[in-house]
Amino acid sequence: MRKKAARSAAVVLAAAMTVGILAGCGSKGQGNEETSNRTEDGTGFKDYSEGFPEEVTIQIPVYDRAYEGWDPTDNYYTNWVQTEFGDKYNINVEYVAIGRTTEVQDYMQMIAAQTAPDIIMSYDMPQAVNYYNEDAMQPLDLEEIEYYAPTYYANMKDTVAQYGSLDGENMFFFAERNPVYYSEITLIRQDWLDEVGMDMPTNEAELEEVGRAWKEAGLGTLGNSLITQSFTYEYPYFDDSISEEEYGKYLDLTVAPLTWEPSEKYLKNLNEEYNEGIVDQEFYLNAQDTDWKADFVSGRCGTYKFRIGNTTDVFDSLLANNPDAEVSTLDPGALSPEGKGYYYAYPPYGMVMGISTTTPAEERAAVWMYLEWLNQPENLFKMQNGVEGDNYTLDEDGIAVPIAGFEGESKLSQNNNKDYWCLVVEDVTYGDAEKDYKANLRLLAPAGYEYLIEQAYNYYQEDAEYGIVTPVFTKVIESISEYSSDLNAMWQEFYVDLATCDPSEFDAKYEEYCQEYLEGGYQDILDEKQEAMEEGSYIIAE
Repeated sequence: MRKKAARSAAVVLAAAMTVGILAGCGSKGQGNEETSNRTEDGTGFKDYSEGFPEEVTIQIPVYDRAYEGWDPTDNYYTNWVQTEFGDKYNINVEYVAIGRTTEVQDYMQMIAAQTAPDIIMSYDMPQAVNYYNEDAMQPLDLEEIEYYAPTYYANMKDTVAQYGSLDGENMFFFAERNPVYYSEITLIRQDWLDEVGMDMPTNEAELEEVGRAWKEAGLGTLGNSLITQSFTYEYPYFDDSISEEEYGKYLDLTVAPLTWEPSEKYLKNLNEEYNEGIVDQEFYLNAQDTDWKADFVSGRCGTYKFRIGNTTDVFDSLLANNPDAEVSTLDPGALSPEGKGYYYAYPPYGMVMGISTTTPAEERAAVWMYLEWLNQPENLFKMQNGVEGDNYTLDEDGIAVPIAGFEGESKLSQNNNKDYWCLVVEDVTYGDAEKDYKANLRLLAPAGYEYLIEQAYNYYQEDAEYGIVTPVFTKVIESISEYSSDLNAMWQEFYVDLATCDPSEFDAKYEEYCQEYLEGGYQDILDEKQEAMEEGSYIIAE
């Protein structure tokens, strides 16, 4: 069994992190006695195209984003999957809700209890590696995937070949990705900008001037939230002097790079904004997206970062509280001292997935068959758009045009059902860049707010050169699994204190916290990454 967290349970409990680590982990392969779908002579695979002789149950994870009135495990679309796919092949398809913001805790608890769904997934490669490091995943037979899911495998085989191996074994499979960088936006109250007579800020200093003007006018503050995962807060503080080796050592969505110079710059600036009173004075209470959104729609703050979709309720909620409110997309350069919109550039894959060690052969085959079925154009289109005539109409280019206000049985989730179809593809695509953009104007924004997508798209075009891809290590960095939970607890304590302390205390506190962070395991992570890079066990995606 691979390494587990070494520090005391008290620290982990205090941080409310990864309860499953405390409970232990299951033995590799337990409950998975039947491991092969190959025929007895070993020359082929068993044919389940007419259905399984006895009912097979597969458990498919789906993110639960706590949308009011939406049951992610029982709705029109889950029932449609059962009728159209499951019943045809004698497969019982069960959906397992995974909290989007509690993904790690949820999975770790299930892994420890040997109740994880058949697919273990994450958007972040480092976190997927952590699940693997808990002995939660079984090696993959690529020929088996190709046999049961030929369409899916044809699309993804090159990606699986390049990124799917870990410690010399085939462990991961992926969703296809055609990156859309203009769906993650920050809203800014345009009416507040107009009220104080200011233009769109284009760098950090100008944004802070906006914050001061809002404060003086009694309008509100700049928004912010508690950072607990997917660490990209430091990107606005990058510059051309950072080497590839630095990116390899410090870029990590799982562990915050507290000791790195861009982190120090970020934290020092946040401290100055906090003490000046121009950023939300209780930002550390915003642990969920809904918390920051509540501040924005109520008028407490004038900026809000989120992933936009045409079913979002943020605009209606804002107008309900502030009928005259107007919004724009904030220039990403406004977060950077130099006005350069550095951003997290996606690797050439979407969801990172593995098969649970507890999944037997027939269930594994059924999972591949499900991915194959979902990957068929007619099935994927319906999962992404709903029912023609109810959810959408088709325009002259064959692009789905959402019907505003539809509240019927086939209503999509607030993120356009993405948590179901993200297993095979990360973004909606029509196979043509111009069509994709036209579709996204409708897909990513409610009617009347398409201009926000246009603004975000134009900013992306200007900042395209500033995308930075996190290197992918092809071997386990053992110390990440060993120390990440404790370091995350330290990070939350240290960074909130650094952000809110008296400015005169910042430098001494930062030095003290960095030393404790390094001694708490971060130095081991940096050293192990350095060793892996020197031996060539990492990939820089292009």
